[in-house]
Amino acid sequence: MSDSSTLTRVIRHPARSAEAKESSALLVGAAALVIGTLIGLFVFWERDVPISGRGSVGIYAAVGGAIAAIVAFVFGCMLRRSRARAVPGYRQRLHWFDVAALALALGVIALLGWTGLASLLSESFVGALVYGIPAAILGGVAMAIAAYMSYLSAVNLTPMLLSLVLAMFLAVGALASMLSATDPLWWQKNLSTLGISDDISALAFNLTLIIAGVMVTTIAHYATAFLPTDSVTERRGRNLVRLGLIVIGILLACVGIFPVDEYLGMHNLSATGMAIVYVAMVVSLPALLPSMPKVFVLLGYVYVGVIVILAAFFISGYYNLTAVELIVAVLVFSWVIVFLRNTGAVEQGAGDEARLDDELAVTKVRAVP
Repeated sequence: MSDSSTLTRVIRHPARSAEAKESSALLVGAAALVIGTLIGLFVFWERDVPISGRGSVGIYAAVGGAIAAIVAFVFGCMLRRSRARAVPGYRQRLHWFDVAALALALGVIALLGWTGLASLLSESFVGALVYGIPAAILGGVAMAIAAYMSYLSAVNLTPMLLSLVLAMFLAVGALASMLSATDPLWWQKNLSTLGISDDISALAFNLTLIIAGVMVTTIAHYATAFLPTDSVTERRGRNLVRLGLIVIGILLACVGIFPVDEYLGMHNLSATGMAIVYVAMVVSLPALLPSMPKVFVLLGYVYVGVIVILAAFFISGYYNLTAVELIVAVLVFSWVIVFLRNTGAVEQGAGDEARLDDELAVTKVRAVP
């Protein structure tokens, strides 16, 4: 088949196969490269611009990369919806708020990632300026990379990929809030202090929590959709775990919606309730999901034990509240991320077993004279 025929097939069916997805991702990246470069030529024409800071190529790449990531992800989700395969008892279609949260998360990752890289390069090349045409090309390349990766994330969305997106988003959001905090001694109070000011630090902190909360509710569907349920009891257990993750996501978003300085009661209730739901899920997980690996169940018990020890340290005055909150947050979200990866492994294992059974059945049929 000719190259033109192959290209036409990819354009008509961009999400049909792994090869088509990769090829269509390259086309999306190429489109972002062309558009970003042309806009960059208009913005930087006959100008020498700094690497980072106001009016720099770094800011152009960061903002353009964020927009490209959001648009590419939404486009990929539209294609994924048209090609989605039904799973018994579960709709794989993402709700609009799921798509919005994931797209914003990828946009923020691109925005902060390119901004950080530009700042690092500006420290390496002190006082250096970039000519207009190279600046436009660099901005276009940044948009192309962001669009390429975001599109592939959309069309290949899996629990394991969601775990990576969630981890990256939480990391860059928290670091951005800490680095931009106007109060350098915020850590002497508590972690929620990052969300009580009127500057960009509070916006980054609260927005990170809200978007991450919506992402966890999305994860609640994906993480439990493929778990084996051979009985009514197992289906009930899966639904309870899904409900627990949804409640954790809602409470996490509420922590960002209700800043501690304005809504102390609701803020503390949301944070405490999230920890209680998490502990309840970990303790009851073997009964609710017998298919989960025993090593992962043991890991959850260890996490709960560490949380209890941290609470004792805080009560005794050995640790301050910031240390306890930070470690507990890391434990809870690392558990959620590992949970995603384990459910993805369970799904893959079930698929491998099904393929093996089919191969054995075919072999037996062929062996019959």
